[in-house]
Amino acid sequence: MSYTPRLKHTYHNDVVPAMVTKFGYKNPMQVPRILKVALNQGVGAAVSDKKLVDAAVDEMTKIAGQKAQATMSRKAISNFKLRENMPIGARVTLRGDRMFEFLDRLTSVSLPRVRDFQGLAVKGFDGRGNFTLGVTEQIIFPEIDIDKVSRINGMDITIVTSAKTDEECLELLRNLGFPFKANK
Repeated sequence: MSYTPRLKHTYHNDVVPAMVTKFGYKNPMQVPRILKVALNQGVGAAVSDKKLVDAAVDEMTKIAGQKAQATMSRKAISNFKLRENMPIGARVTLRGDRMFEFLDRLTSVSLPRVRDFQGLAVKGFDGRGNFTLGVTEQIIFPEIDIDKVSRINGMDITIVTSAKTDEECLELLRNLGFPFKANK
């Protein structure tokens, strides 16, 4: 028997029927789905210390379960002592089963570890059915050993869906177990 991530199973068995009844889709294939999850971490201090980017790539690889890639600067900015093609961050894009596993770990383990967590803000939608949230500390992920962290960095997590509106995306993510704030 093949392995199916828990969140993927929840999507097919619970979310799709709930969304069909709420939005009145004629076909279950019209239900929005998550296409990819993009994780991005900017390391501003990497201008003076190149090892910080290597550490960021290593941490992102542990968090995502997939090799992260160093991002390079596109143009030189003299005020920031930044030259073209300098490594300044790390990114990784997750799709398929790895994406579902990451989102499951994010909602069930990592977000509850955030200090004074009240829920996700609804203002993270972009108007086209995508959601972005910022994480201030990478140490909320259980894969990161706090003793080996040299510097606390935040990251942006963007969830790209096939939803046409923010309302559809919000309902999709709520049904998948994302803890949004009750009041808007």
